Parts: sequence; C-alpha cells; structure tokens
Amino acid sequence: ILLLRRVHHTTSFASAHVFPGGHIDPEDGPLPAREDVRVHEDGPAYRVGAIRECFEESGILLARDRDTKDAASASSSSSSSSSLLLRLDEGERDRGRKAVHDKSIGFKEWVGKQGGVPDTGSLHPFTRWLTPGNLPKRFSTQMYLYFLPLAHPGIPQTLHIPTSDGGVEHTEAQFLPAAEWLDLAKADKIILFPPQFFLLDIVADFLKPLPSHGGGDERLGGGALEMLQAQRDRLLDFAKTGVPSWGERCISPTPLKKEKVKGKVLIMALDEPGPELEGSDRKGDAERVIWVQFKGKEGTSGFRVGWRRDVDGDGLDSSENREYLDKKMTKRMGETVDESMQRALRGKKENL
Repeated sequence: ILLLRRVHHTTSFASAHVFPGGHIDPEDGPLPAREDVRVHEDGPAYRVGAIRECFEESGILLARDRDTKDAASASSSSSSSSSLLLRLDEGERDRGRKAVHDKSIGFKEWVGKQGGVPDTGSLHPFTRWLTPGNLPKRFSTQMYLYFLPLAHPGIPQTLHIPTSDGGVEHTEAQFLPAAEWLDLAKADKIILFPPQFFLLDIVADFLKPLPSHGGGDERLGGGALEMLQAQRDRLLDFAKTGVPSWGERCISPTPLKKEKVKGKVLIMALDEPGPELEGSDRKGDAERVIWVQFKGKEGTSGFRVGWRRDVDGDGLDSSENREYLDKKMTKRMGETVDESMQRALRGKKENL
C-alpha cells in the first residue's frame, strides 16, 4: 500500500502518513453544486483528480496507452490490471510532473500528448468519508483501490516530488504491506488518522505479504502471482458486497460512547453518512467502530477497529453527551497533532 508523509508545516494532517490525493481542480471535470447531494457521489472528476494527484505527489502515472484503452476497459471490473500502463522515460515523466504541478499544462492534455489516457476505469470505489460535522474544516473524500500490475518490473520505494516551485506537500512516498503500516502507527512511529487506519485495517485482512517475498523490486514467480491475484480478487469481492456495496458506503464518524481503559477511550460509530446526506439512501458501516484512545495530556495515542456488536452498553443517545464528546474530540484531534508528531520523531530517533 502506498502512503505519503505530509510535510510538518502544512495546515492539514501535518507530518501524517496519508493516501495520495487532494483537492479537485476545475480541469479534472465538473462537479455538482456544493449543496447538491450528488457532489458526494463517485464521478469522472473525482477519478481524474485522484490519478492526477497520485502523479503529482508520487510520480506514479496511472494512465494507459490510448491504443490499448478499449481492450483494457473491458476488464476494468476485475482486480487483474494488465501491463498496459503508459511507459515514459524518467526525464519525460519528471518534466511532465513539474509542468502539471505548476499548472503550466492541464493533466489530461499532457497525458494526451504522451499518447495516453487516465486509467479511470481501473479505480474501484472504497468508501467515501465526510469529516464529522463538529469540526471546523471539513472534507468530502472519495477513496479508491487501484491495483498496480503484478508483473510490473517494480516501483521505487522512495519517490521524490518537485520542489522548485516551493509547493511541496510531502517528503516521501513508500510502499509497505498494510499490516506493517498499522504496526508502525501502533508503535507511535508514524501518524495515521482514522480513515487511513480503518481502511488499512480492512485491507490487511485480505492482502498479506508472502513469506518468500521480501517486498523488493524483483518480479514474482507464477505461483506467487496467482496467490496475490487471489488476495486482490477477494478484497474486490468484499468491496462489492451489500446494497449499497461496501465500497460505496459513506462514513462520517460520530461519538458512540466513552470508556476508561488505561486512559480515556472514545468509541466512534461509522454508520452515519454525514449531516449533508441526512434523509438520503446513503449508508455508512453499521458493523464496525473505531476506538480512539487518549492518554492524559499526550492526546491521541492510538486507534483500534472493532465490531459494533462487541461494544457494551447503549451508547450515547443524549444530546448532552454527544455535545460533550464532540467538543472533546474536536479539542483532541485539533491540538495534539504536533504532540503526536514529536512522539513519532522521538521514536524514529531511538530507532536510528
């Protein structure tokens, strides 16, 4: 799984590890009006924006040769990506990356000049997240799965982004198994926020590293390829289950209850789609919850994904309790990022 580390001076998710992504540009395509509930639905602009942001932030170009687009789109519903991604030499890719980042040229226009098209058909919806309504800065974020071709000769583990325009948002990009990212977060060596932690936890149940594979750039043998392809197929099958499908769920975390377990624990329900979608047919995940643990003045110290059925008691139904926990969560999540970053940096120094 690819994660990027945000720079420490940004106003959003400072020093956290995040998935590639960002704001939609007008060039990505039109969106419904902000007050239109359809703005929270998957669509072409979100898909182009996801691929553009991935290219700008990591250098990985998810585009296909124009001549192979039709053949590739026939299998876009599968997790079996073909090896038909557009190939460019490093210099051309870096020049294009800088030009797109600087807005010297539109992303789709640049890809077209290279003889390609954005591979939007191979993006699989993997939930949408709306920031809890009590927080001052809110996002509506469409998540996707994209499976790089298994027979690909390799993607470098560290990818640098352009810095000449002074607009760098990330310091590094790295692929690791989902379970390893979770272990790093639990050890306070990296910062994850609830959506990333939750989705990595889901993915880790399906995508497991093979014992014989060291995670390098070497090609995999036929047997290993078949095993990894089977893992991908099972993950994609899971994302397509239910009505609406799990991948189409819209999640806006809400306080459910609080407990004291070696510090204060806030249990967040995931079944609400967000205030903008009240009264619609959109649904969240009613089966799972996220445990957010706080340790005194240190703030947020970790997350855990659990089952809603295992949460004892009736939850927080009263508006008074909800208001109290809303304020608590806002204060903790807003003021403790720097403290979490310092703990993460201390852990890295100790490891070094």
